[in-house]
Amino acid sequence: MPTFDVTSEVDMQEVRNAVDQAQREIQNRFDFKGTDSQIELTESAITMNSASEDRLVALRQVLEEKMVRRSVSLKALDYGDVEEASGGRARQTATLSAGISSDNAKKLNKFIKDLGIKGVSSSTQGEQLRVSGKKRDSLQDVIAALKGGDFDFPMQFGNFRD
Repeated sequence: MPTFDVTSEVDMQEVRNAVDQAQREIQNRFDFKGTDSQIELTESAITMNSASEDRLVALRQVLEEKMVRRSVSLKALDYGDVEEASGGRARQTATLSAGISSDNAKKLNKFIKDLGIKGVSSSTQGEQLRVSGKKRDSLQDVIAALKGGDFDFPMQFGNFRD
């Protein structure tokens, strides 16, 4: 019985490279001179710090541009509220989400069932979803439908077995 797995992962090396490139660019750009803007990457979050809220928006755009160039999905970033930092500065944290939560797994299971493709079933296994079917073509239809669906998290398809 053919199967494949749906996962939601973030390539941390690419995220690290994107943050480094963004940090280098804000050090060289004229509109960031004197703002002491910074981007810091921790284990599961990116913290942006700048002199004002409008500089923070520009900083976020630079980061997103670098992420897209490195093929990191922007759906993996969950932005928090803009906070007031010391000295009238602005700070924002973007959390990196990896893995499919139980709520998102339920949404995916419901979406696959609502497709009505005969012989296809799905089950949650930890932070991934295993989809199995009687025919390879039906699984390819499920992958195409999931790619076309509007979900708020990145998805990768792997471990396709016959």
